[in-house]
Amino acid sequence: KMQKCRLVVLGDGGVGKTALTMQLCLQHFVATYDPTIEDTIQKQVLIDGRLFSLEVLDTSGQYTMFLDQWITEGEGFILVYSISNRLSFKRIQEFYDKIRVKKAPAMPPVMLVGNKSDRVAERDVSAQEGETLAKTLGCHFVEASAKNNLNVEEAFFDIVRQLRSQQQLRIQQQLRRQQQLRRQQQLRRQQQLRRQQQLRRQQQLSYGARSAGRGNSPADTMGHNPVSYYRTGKDKEEHHCLECVIL
Repeated sequence: KMQKCRLVVLGDGGVGKTALTMQLCLQHFVATYDPTIEDTIQKQVLIDGRLFSLEVLDTSGQYTMFLDQWITEGEGFILVYSISNRLSFKRIQEFYDKIRVKKAPAMPPVMLVGNKSDRVAERDVSAQEGETLAKTLGCHFVEASAKNNLNVEEAFFDIVRQLRSQQQLRIQQQLRRQQQLRRQQQLRRQQQLRRQQQLRRQQQLSYGARSAGRGNSPADTMGHNPVSYYRTGKDKEEHHCLECVIL
C-alpha cells in the first residue's frame, strides 16, 4: 500500500522554498522570485524500493497568519534558510519553536536545509553553523542548491524515510500493546479459573465434612430411624412384650 506523506516547507521569504519544491516535483528551476501565499504540489516518488505519494505544501514567508494551520496539517517539515542571508538563518528557531509547541508532545520529523549553496561568494552562514543548529534542534541537516539540483531529493527523501520509520515504530508499539493486552486477558482467565477451582474444592470439603458429621450419629450407624432405636436392653424387652400382646 502506498504511504502518503504531507510535507510542509517553511522559512523566511526569498530563501528558495518554491524553487526547491518545483525542482523536486517538476525538475524545473524557478529563477524569478514570486512571493507565494500557499501552493500544494503532489508527486509520487520511489524511495528505497517503496512507492510514496508526496503532498508538498509550499508556504509563504510573509503571510505567517496561516502558520498554525500549515503546521497542523503537516506530518514532516523542511525548514529552509539561505546561506547568503543570516536573518533567514536566525528565523529558523522561530519556525521550529512553533512546530514544537503546536505538535506537542510528539515532535515530527524536521529537516534543516541551507539553500543556495551555489552562491559561494555571497555566503553569510557557514556549513558548520548549520550543522551546529541542527544538532541543537535535534534534526537532520543538508546544504542544497535548487538552481543546480544539488541535494534537493536528499532533503525531501530524508523526511519521508523518517516518517516511514515513525510509522513502523507505531506499528511495532501497537503490536506490543496488543500482545500485552492478550497476555493480560489470558492471565485474568487463568486467575478466574483458579478461583473457580478453589471454590469447587472448598465446596467439596464442606460437603464431605457435613457428610462425615451425619455418618457418626447413632441413627446413621444403626441404619434405623432414630425413633426405632433402642438405647437400653430394657427398651428392647418392653418392645418384645408389646409385640406378644398384639399377637
